[in-house]
Amino acid sequence: MGISADYIVVGGGSAGCVITNRLVSAGRSVLLLEEGKADNHPFIHIPATFVRVIGSQRSFIYETEPEPGANNRVLTVPQGRTLGGGSSLNAMLYIRGQAEDYDTWRDLGCDGWGYSDVLPVFRRSEGNERLSGRFHGSSGPLRVSDPRYRHPISRAWVRAAQEVGYPYNDDFNGEKQEGVGFFQTTTFDGRRGSTAATYLKAVRANPLLTLHTECRVLGLVMKGREVTGVRFQAKNGSVQEARATQEVILSAGAIGTPKVLMLSGVGPANEIVRHGIAVVQDLPGVGANFQDHVAASVYGVTDRPISMMDEDKGLRAARHGLQYLLTRTGLLTSNVVESGGFIDTAGTGRPDVQIHVTPALVSSEERKSMGRHGVSINPCVLRPTSRGKISLRSGNAADRVVFVANNLTTTEDVQTLLRGLKASRRILRAPSMRELGFTELAPSKDDMLTDDALERYAREAVKTVYHPSGTCKMGKDQMAVVDPKLRVIGLERLRVADASVMPTLVSGNTNAPCVMIGERCADFILGLDQATAQPVTATCSTTVPQPAHQERVSLHQPIR
Repeated sequence: MGISADYIVVGGGSAGCVITNRLVSAGRSVLLLEEGKADNHPFIHIPATFVRVIGSQRSFIYETEPEPGANNRVLTVPQGRTLGGGSSLNAMLYIRGQAEDYDTWRDLGCDGWGYSDVLPVFRRSEGNERLSGRFHGSSGPLRVSDPRYRHPISRAWVRAAQEVGYPYNDDFNGEKQEGVGFFQTTTFDGRRGSTAATYLKAVRANPLLTLHTECRVLGLVMKGREVTGVRFQAKNGSVQEARATQEVILSAGAIGTPKVLMLSGVGPANEIVRHGIAVVQDLPGVGANFQDHVAASVYGVTDRPISMMDEDKGLRAARHGLQYLLTRTGLLTSNVVESGGFIDTAGTGRPDVQIHVTPALVSSEERKSMGRHGVSINPCVLRPTSRGKISLRSGNAADRVVFVANNLTTTEDVQTLLRGLKASRRILRAPSMRELGFTELAPSKDDMLTDDALERYAREAVKTVYHPSGTCKMGKDQMAVVDPKLRVIGLERLRVADASVMPTLVSGNTNAPCVMIGERCADFILGLDQATAQPVTATCSTTVPQPAHQERVSLHQPIR
């Protein structure tokens, strides 16, 4: 007899853990399938060691096809391959984006996704240790805090940015995003607060949850246009089928989700048939509309031994480790990307560049130290106009996808990145950075670098910020894949909830928006009002008959 549950959630990442928690807490049985391992490695939970997880067995390293906009280089896009997904792998920045992002979604046909609609959901999910009120929540499951450590270079950069005219902002998720300062992070008690460590942990012991890790979903099981379950390869290599009595929710990410759909015959018909797959639903938008944030680094060097270089070696590493174990303080509580900001380089009144600052020299592709003390100032294009595509390489689920990212293929994106580089170079030359002995290593020591030379550097140095999105976009047009309730168009009992549903990329890091998307998906399934998480009407019951031995769990049970 196969596995059966009310709901099957494919992908235990940022959104998948949220959905699982909310459904189980409301009395629904859930089968959660995660391709990666459990989140039980210490490097996941110690904030500063997340860089050690990238490239390990708990990450996917997706590679693009050679990029015309990046001098035909192959760019890499690491993604989480463990419980918590990206929230177990990222730099933990808590950023929602701009109000205009969500109003744009609404205006593109995503009814109910304007800023006034999603703000209550952000507040409900958030457990902020410092902020509350109109823009923030203090009692939600997602723990948000001010990091316990701020590196001297991070502090100097924030002062330097103010010295060249950028305002200080104490809350990038408040009334306005513009300005520079220190990022809040999804951390608590000096530890990472991934959705696996918060949302999922709260229901791990609940008998309504069945969790399988290290399993690969091979495709959807369908009866006509009704999705009844999934086929997956279990950890032991056996192929199994699992049945969903209610719905299947795909939360495998902007690269994984379209792959599962296309392997199941859902997507652009002309491409699916080439791989011998029968077309179930012709949806040309599956895999299209790919977007990501891209950046290029301005590198500053100093002769003073003040950066994070070599702090993870020898006696220094031992000292930091001991301090962390005994007190949960010190360098290891840093998320590394402590400071940065959002700047308006085009004079439109709306930031178009985000800057991430790393108090060390980190090479673009290898993510390794460059052997000198320095700083990496990374301006990224907030709202790219370049569009890429994900497609199948074959009908074999084990084969990697064809990943055409098309980064920096529009004039608008190139010009925005150049303006971001110029702003970053100005900040590096400000007094507070000069006081620490910083001079520019790259793009050039030449203050009068031409735009042509700067563009050549940008194309050689451009990298992604690991925010893939848009490949199963929400909307009502011909390229839409899901409707505003996240239901896959033309099919029954199937939803998508991850960054792939974003019609346009949000202006900032994508983890918090994915948590919000997961919350909204659960609301839609349970018939709840987004602001209160209560039934919309008296007829929208959130309970189902339960066996007598099972204890009902409140939707708002404490998450410890």
